[in-house]
Amino acid sequence: MVAQEESKLRVYNTLTARIEEFRPIKGRRVRMFVCGPTVYDYSHLGHARTYVAFDIVARFLRKLGYSVFYLMNITDIDDKIIKKAQESGTTAQEIADKYTEAFFEDMKTLNITSVNLYAKATDHIDEIIDQVSVLIDKGYAYEANGSVYYEVRKFKDFGKLSGQSLENLIAGARVEVVEEKKNPEDFALWKAKKEGEPFWQSPWGLGRPGWHVEDTAITMTYFGAQYDIHGGARDLIFPHHEAEIAIAEAITGVKPFVKYWMHTGFLNIEGEKMSKSLGNIIRIRDIVKKYDPMAVRFYLAYTHYRKPIDFTTETMDDVVRAYNRIMGAYRLLCEQSEGNKNELAERADNVMHDFMKEMMYDFNTRNAIASIFRLVDDVYKYGEDSTPQAKAKARRVMEEFFDIIGISPIIATHAEIFENIMDILLSIREEARKRRDWETADKIRSELKKIGIIVEDTANGPRWKIGASMRSIAN
Repeated sequence: MVAQEESKLRVYNTLTARIEEFRPIKGRRVRMFVCGPTVYDYSHLGHARTYVAFDIVARFLRKLGYSVFYLMNITDIDDKIIKKAQESGTTAQEIADKYTEAFFEDMKTLNITSVNLYAKATDHIDEIIDQVSVLIDKGYAYEANGSVYYEVRKFKDFGKLSGQSLENLIAGARVEVVEEKKNPEDFALWKAKKEGEPFWQSPWGLGRPGWHVEDTAITMTYFGAQYDIHGGARDLIFPHHEAEIAIAEAITGVKPFVKYWMHTGFLNIEGEKMSKSLGNIIRIRDIVKKYDPMAVRFYLAYTHYRKPIDFTTETMDDVVRAYNRIMGAYRLLCEQSEGNKNELAERADNVMHDFMKEMMYDFNTRNAIASIFRLVDDVYKYGEDSTPQAKAKARRVMEEFFDIIGISPIIATHAEIFENIMDILLSIREEARKRRDWETADKIRSELKKIGIIVEDTANGPRWKIGASMRSIAN
């Protein structure tokens, strides 16, 4: 494996703005939370970037032997959901249910499988109310006309995650102006009921939770006062993650609320931020119609999680070609061979060492994948002449790579692919014959004959052969 110093996992911590050795709070147990979707629309490629990144983080931690409990919230009550329901003439719950189901479909499509628990905000209303009550009792929050606000200036560490002063953060943010607030920067913990909105009973009257307290209520329910990793996109650092810290640390007094804060870089579309006004939002369910979902996942993993991605069709096509080259090498490794060269085995060991070394340094998928490409080149160079044992070792290395990156390869040999193509061709020919399109049917048979494939029509359907071995379409 890797050398002693290289064997220490290191993580960039947004809270300290430096690379740190990863040491969980409780031995080999890792508690990880990632901000999930607000379910008012279909998830897009920017969401996928974050969810794929942390799926890889969880997979790699488990590969290293850590016991990982991965929690993700689902914001199923929010201003955006209510607005969408009003525009659609339906209820907030129906909107939330629809897009929650769509979110799960997208996660399945991208093979994001490492989350242990998805927790909905509306399933934790009691915990939210409890936290708001404690904040009022401790003097960090105040009630005003049925709403409750967090008084930001009472929390002296506000801004420590982003590394900025409260004044600078406020100056650079769009703050909602509400007359009943003591200060413009104060944020809502509980919102008084408005006409046509969902509501719950609380000590302050009918209403619903604010956004930030939903996440602290969920994480503190399952993890307690402190846990190991909090992940999300970097645009959540302020105000959302700053607010989470202010809520949790004011309630418990335990610091830091989260030991390691990890944030993914932005994903732009041809140099511009995704937005409805620009019409450049790429939904997950749309892009996987054009590209193999595993190629999309590979594309998102091809950049280090903290770095920005600028999506263009050209870069996507380049990465797809690279992905197909990897898949071609893997298929070659799955084929039988009787070669006598062993170079591939030693090279596979070296590649695995380098792959792990790169992943141990802040989950550097970019450099880790580069090491796999060296193995791919070697497979094309030595694969056909390698011993079965050497090919098996190289295949195991690639399968380790697939498992960590989260790619489910199509395990098909060239022979299997060829047989599938023949099945498709003969099915098309059979449909042509049923339509009495004899010209098309005869042309398919004659063109196949030119390359040495003989097609015979029998009472049990068409059969084909190369040389003396005859096969039916059913095979």
